[in-house]
Amino acid sequence: HGKTTTTSMLSHIALAADLDPTISVGGILKAIEGNIRVGGPDLFITEACEYTNSFLHFFPKIGIILNVDADHLDFFKDLDDIRNSFHLFAKLLPENGTLVINGDIDKIEEITSDLSCRVITFGKEASLDYSLAVGGEHNVYNALAAIAVADILGVPAETIQTGLASFHGTDRRFEYKGETNGVTIIDDYAHHPTEMTATLKTAREMNFDRIICVFQSHTYSRTKALLPQFVEALKLCDKAIVADIYAARETDTLGISSADLAEETAKLGTD
Repeated sequence: HGKTTTTSMLSHIALAADLDPTISVGGILKAIEGNIRVGGPDLFITEACEYTNSFLHFFPKIGIILNVDADHLDFFKDLDDIRNSFHLFAKLLPENGTLVINGDIDKIEEITSDLSCRVITFGKEASLDYSLAVGGEHNVYNALAAIAVADILGVPAETIQTGLASFHGTDRRFEYKGETNGVTIIDDYAHHPTEMTATLKTAREMNFDRIICVFQSHTYSRTKALLPQFVEALKLCDKAIVADIYAARETDTLGISSADLAEETAKLGTD
C-alpha cells in the first residue's frame, strides 16, 4: 500500500535537504544502511500501520494517508471499521498540523470533514514536473505524497527532485534481484491483492514476454476474506506457483488452503 516506499522517498528528500532526519522505516533502506537512522531532534519520519490500531498511539504534526483498504480483517470488523480508525488517526493532528491524503479515497469527506488541521489532497490530476527512478503508477501516488510533505517542510523543488532521483527502491519492493538465462527475478513483499495488482501491473508495463508469479499468501484470515481479490490479481500473471499459506500469528486454518486459491485461479484461465 506504499507506506514503506513513501517513507523512504521522503527520507531521501530530507537527507538531500540536509535536514538531518531521524528515520524509522519498515524495510531496509540502502541510503541509511538499515531501517533506523538517529538524526537531529527536529524531524522524525516514520511509517505507521493501522493493525491493532497501533497508529493511534502517535503524536504527529503531519500525517499521510495513502489509501484505505480492507485488510487486517482478523482485527477489524469490516472496511467501515477501518475507515473509522483512519478518521481517528486524522483527528490526532493538531490545529496547526497538516493531513496529506489521497484525494481518490472513496468517501474521503468521512475522514476529513470535521478536522481542525489543514488538509492537502493529492492525485493523478496533479501537474508536477518531477521524474522518478522507480516504475509503476502506484509510485507516482507515493511520490506525490512525499512531495507534498517536502513542500510543507520548505524543501526547494530542485532538492526534492535530487532526493527522488536518488531513490531506487527499498528491499522487497519490486526489488531487482538479478537475471539468469534471460529471466529477470523480482522480489516483492506484496501480501494484499491491491499491492499484488500494483506489482503485477508494473511488470506488465515493462513488457516482459511472460510473467510467472511465485506467491505465498500471508495468514489464513486474509486469504479467506479476500480470496476473490487474490484470484483477480493473479489473473495478471501468465503462470502462478502457489505455496502453502504462511500462518504467521494464526493457528486456525478457517478451512482455507492455498489449494483453494490455486483452484479458483485456474478457473479463470491462469495456469
